[in-house]
Amino acid sequence: MFAAPPVIEASVFAEVPEHLRTVDKPPSRWIQIRRKGQKTHSFLEGPSFDRDGNLYLVDLANGRVFKVTPDGTINVVADYNGEPNGLKIHKDGRIFIADHRQGIVLLDPVSGKIEPFLTSYRMESFKGLNDLIFASNGDLYFTDQGDTGLSDPTGRLFCLRAGGQLDLLLDNIPSPNGLVLTPDESTLYLAVTRANAIWRIPFEVDQSISRVGVFIQLSGSLAGPDGLAIDSQGRLVVCHNGLGCVWVFDSFGEPVWRINSTTGRQTTNAAFGGPDNKTLFITESATGTVLRADLDIPGNPMYSHLE
Repeated sequence: MFAAPPVIEASVFAEVPEHLRTVDKPPSRWIQIRRKGQKTHSFLEGPSFDRDGNLYLVDLANGRVFKVTPDGTINVVADYNGEPNGLKIHKDGRIFIADHRQGIVLLDPVSGKIEPFLTSYRMESFKGLNDLIFASNGDLYFTDQGDTGLSDPTGRLFCLRAGGQLDLLLDNIPSPNGLVLTPDESTLYLAVTRANAIWRIPFEVDQSISRVGVFIQLSGSLAGPDGLAIDSQGRLVVCHNGLGCVWVFDSFGEPVWRINSTTGRQTTNAAFGGPDNKTLFITESATGTVLRADLDIPGNPMYSHLE
């Protein structure tokens, strides 16, 4: 095992305001099943920045999408009958959401309208989508998690090619969750939550995959690795949901930083932002807060910011 890395204490950037913590509609399916019907003010995931510096978040518990302005003000952009789990922005401005219930849907950030985009694979419904990431050529990778785990290792990894072809890449994953590409896009890292591991998925020249292996084996927590991000040097950011921290590993898998939550223990997702793209913004879902931590290396540019 490695020595414990230096610790960074995150600070609070934004918090779901009180008037948005009371939801005036019947409990969602997610609340009925995951929270046994108990009211849940929010469950934040999917942080992604637009070109104007606004941070978009999803509220899985209540079917909402939030926009956080650069000063930390949170507003509702969309409120619909869904289970939004992940969010990424296309370079043309379209907002793609991985919805656990509906597949991939599109959000119009001006009108708040939600419309279906991809709802099935070969006439078969998805198990329950979780997260997504764009490659620089417009290919869209996404995870189909459902209720899979070590007892049912049938979670899936898909790629929707920019040309429209939908490829099933893996179908043997015990709870696929967050995912990210290395800066040179030769490898995809995948959070496998119920195995408490990060898988390394290398691409061949023809974009097929082989020799998939465990890159990092974690331990502890009541959940596991959730969202991922990556910096411009290929250092991997891993949100360890349930442990209340975010790890930063170098490209060889050695720990560089431990970022501690100063609110709750459900650190679910992260995204780089700020003027120099060196600030990591982290969703802490138990308390409905967005944390921030200043790092030394800028994040790898997202597809939304490519020319």
